[in-house]
Amino acid sequence: MQILGIDIGGSGIKGAIVNTENGTLVTERHRIATPQPATPQAVAETVTQLIKYFNYEGPVGCGFPALIQHGTAKTAANIDKSWVNIHVENLLSEACGQKVSVINDADAAGLGELRFGAGNGHAGVVMVLTIGTGIGSAIINNGVLLPCTELGHIEFKGESAERYCSDAVREREALSWEKWGKRFNKYLMYMEMLFSPDLFILGGGASKKFGKYSTQLTLNAQVVPASLLNMAGIIGAACYAETA
Repeated sequence: MQILGIDIGGSGIKGAIVNTENGTLVTERHRIATPQPATPQAVAETVTQLIKYFNYEGPVGCGFPALIQHGTAKTAANIDKSWVNIHVENLLSEACGQKVSVINDADAAGLGELRFGAGNGHAGVVMVLTIGTGIGSAIINNGVLLPCTELGHIEFKGESAERYCSDAVREREALSWEKWGKRFNKYLMYMEMLFSPDLFILGGGASKKFGKYSTQLTLNAQVVPASLLNMAGIIGAACYAETA
């Protein structure tokens, strides 16, 4: 089946039509800058513009940077605060005139990696962490997603984890990859203590530099970089729409 997957981010709204049988992109990825401020109406208009670009009709899957509960945004850590308590699925579906299924953006990336990426074929508990401006998380147990874990916001070292060891923090504090890797390892060890995953998959911007900090990681679980890179969210969102 061919489904349009969309990944809404703080700086860009990206999309592509995905073959959900094999995880390949049927089209090139297209990106439109996220409107500023990223209000519900402005984002809905941009999503509609993206759908029109592909001249697409059919179900749409959308990864969204918030805790999504039954289609409604319950948080807005990395998007305009006016999204809180907005039914995102209804808003986007009405704006574009097609059914839009919305999932947390990290959960979308997790589904993509599990089905077609680094987690393909892995049983047990898989934890996917997307490392960028913040830290997104997805936990999947034997193929079943535990939605909206948002473990980048868990309290760690006296503050939220993503304020301690996100990629944005590495850049802001000018940390070397070695120093940042030691810091990130402490967070991973905490995640391992809490959830005992069999496999960590690291996605987001920092996954491309995995070799620069992998020697600092001292976990019992296997740790690998994501293989779908910045396509994971688009692919996972399309797969989610297929079954939503």
